[in-house]
Amino acid sequence: MFAPEHFQGPEFVKNMVPSWMPARSFWTPFVGCALLAAAASITARRFVSLSSTLLGSMFFLFVCTIYVPSALAHPGNRFAWAFVLRDLSFAAGAWVLAGLQGRGSSPQLSKWMIHFGRIVIAVAAIFFGVEHLLHPGFAPGVPLRKLTPSWVPFPGGWGYVAGAILLAAGIGLALDRRSRMAAASIGALMTVLTLFLYLPTLILAHGGSVQEINEALNYLADTWLFAGAALALASALPRSPLTR
Repeated sequence: MFAPEHFQGPEFVKNMVPSWMPARSFWTPFVGCALLAAAASITARRFVSLSSTLLGSMFFLFVCTIYVPSALAHPGNRFAWAFVLRDLSFAAGAWVLAGLQGRGSSPQLSKWMIHFGRIVIAVAAIFFGVEHLLHPGFAPGVPLRKLTPSWVPFPGGWGYVAGAILLAAGIGLALDRRSRMAAASIGALMTVLTLFLYLPTLILAHGGSVQEINEALNYLADTWLFAGAALALASALPRSPLTR
């Protein structure tokens, strides 16, 4: 879903390439090809450890070269920090998947990949939860600039619900208490939001402007990928003694 806009997408995608990088026009389609290659590998279950490691590394480089400098330049902008934690969670999810695949061959590296994923997704969930509790009118999920659509029943209440779940689950992950259930709860919440908020939003955007459709696609993909990262983490974490 992310790949097409790297081939012939909005101008802002091309402009995100840092000005100091050589051959700036090369990197945007290269990232599109990398995303397609990773998707094909994971879907076909071929070379998943390699492709998910590289995918996570690419997202991590986005964080280091694009989002962290932007957040440091605008430290009071809450959306800038949401972008940092969003892409860092995508990197963490990919590395958790690589850790799952590499448990047999590289158990120590696998352990650290999964541990990194738990900490990152915990911090992201806590930050997102607090943001939703402070700004409940914004669309739940990854807390960006979109307001909850007026067609949603009780639009102001869903931010509180999502915020409470994310905050509680994030604290559980950070403290490593019932962490498997906490990660699964985050994944379930994000999956529900994808299916019942962002998918209808995309359907309703049909016939609108290219910008509206692209925005709806990005919100759908962001929420769904965050769900996948959390569910991958839940699969990687050990069962608690009560559920084993």
